[in-house]
Amino acid sequence: MLAKLRSMAVLGIDAFEVAIEADVYEMMPGFTIVGLPDGAVRESRERVMSAIKNSGFEFPARKITINMAPADIRKEGTAFDLPIAIGTLMASGQVLIDPPNDYIITGELSLDGTVKRVKGMLSMAVTAREMGIKGMIVPRENAQEAAVAEGVAVYPVDTLSDAVDFLMGTGTVAPHVTDLNELFNRSRVYSVDFKDVKGQEHIKRALLVAAAGGHNILMVGPPGSGKTMLARRLPTILPDLSLDEALETTKIHSVAGILEPATPLLAVRPYRSPHHTISDAGLIGGGSYPRPGEVSLSHHGVLFLDELPEFNKNVLENLRQPLEDGKVTISRAAMSLSYPARFMLAAALNPCPCGFHTDKRHQCTCGEEKIKKYMAKISGPLFDRIDIHTEVPALTYEELSQKVPGRGSASMREEVKAARAIQSARFAGSENVYCNAHMESRHIRKFCDLDDASKALLRTAIEKLGLSARAYDRILKVARTAADLEKSENIGPAHISEAIQYRSMDRKLWTSAAPAWPSSGEGVA
Repeated sequence: MLAKLRSMAVLGIDAFEVAIEADVYEMMPGFTIVGLPDGAVRESRERVMSAIKNSGFEFPARKITINMAPADIRKEGTAFDLPIAIGTLMASGQVLIDPPNDYIITGELSLDGTVKRVKGMLSMAVTAREMGIKGMIVPRENAQEAAVAEGVAVYPVDTLSDAVDFLMGTGTVAPHVTDLNELFNRSRVYSVDFKDVKGQEHIKRALLVAAAGGHNILMVGPPGSGKTMLARRLPTILPDLSLDEALETTKIHSVAGILEPATPLLAVRPYRSPHHTISDAGLIGGGSYPRPGEVSLSHHGVLFLDELPEFNKNVLENLRQPLEDGKVTISRAAMSLSYPARFMLAAALNPCPCGFHTDKRHQCTCGEEKIKKYMAKISGPLFDRIDIHTEVPALTYEELSQKVPGRGSASMREEVKAARAIQSARFAGSENVYCNAHMESRHIRKFCDLDDASKALLRTAIEKLGLSARAYDRILKVARTAADLEKSENIGPAHISEAIQYRSMDRKLWTSAAPAWPSSGEGVA
């Protein structure tokens, strides 16, 4: 007897339908799964066998063949356990169910018949909604996540018996409903705030400019100066996630299997800070069965790389494509997958191996050659993609002991939102350009026109400070953002001057004569 059901699998961050066909016939007992199953899918026969027996049914002592179509795409994961078990019971004649074509069925089975959560449920629910599916039978732990995709009925089940009873009409399962607005408001809370940061007002300003224009930022300073503390608070001043952004970001986390059951929808921008020992696949994504990496997990958020020169150089070079394209493409012999990776890069490094090259209170023990070798670990093309470089000095006693809280994230975020609104109107109709950091040459020519005074200042900077040619466009982009923060239609000398100060690494002032970094506020004569 033949039985057919509908399930889903995930490819990249999107789902596709998988038809589960079960055939039970008189022959030497056996259990075969075809349709390019991976190891986890092949092992489902042991889970299905025990779950059927322990749920009060009889496992058929006949030949069982399970086909998963389309057969030319590899199936992975444990989400097919539940439909395979139900299909086996239908094909063996133990349960009589009208063809359940109106439902997508997915879930992992324990040996006792309990249905357990699976990865990628939000992607499946979004695809089911787009296909016009009537409903989904899912693990109860996944119900809230699936219900985020409004428009498809979600029926949570706890056991194999519950799913069978529901499909036979002998059991009742209430559809799970969630309130997206309430979920958004409850989850849109940050645990950190810029008001906790003492001093460092010029660094806060640099981060404000970076957030307003979507610029990548590099912070250089001695250990303990607050680089990590500042970076952790950068997401708190970015504009709130829209629903579409939240859904896309949540899908990535769901596919990666790191979405918390209590957080079915990410309402705050992600912040990822991988260790410097991370591999290429860990940062960019990949593996024998491709998985999203840290650059994709930080999509619509912030990727913070602390101790930047300590990362493997090949790993850092792989950052260039996602920084440029906003996505990662992983190619294998059988397939090619793309993961979104539109993030802000925040990086931090010490000015030298010992860390005290710019610290007036500590003696640097590094020689000039050692410092140059340390800095050479970061390639020019990677620096080329970082718009803002700024020094983070060690705090003084007066700054550490102050009791008046600094400026909070809420007011800074309002400034950022106002500047982003100006940019949204400016780039309306421009594909893949959402903020000033994404501008290409044609946009710079159109939107970054300078008056004579600004041109003279920029020319002086190029000639006197030895700024590289690649710094020219970066200065104009950052100056455009500084003008947007002031709601100024034109870029003035003050905006150019501020942008020039954010190109510290281009000045090549790191030498053994410490400290050689320009102090905050140093401008162009």
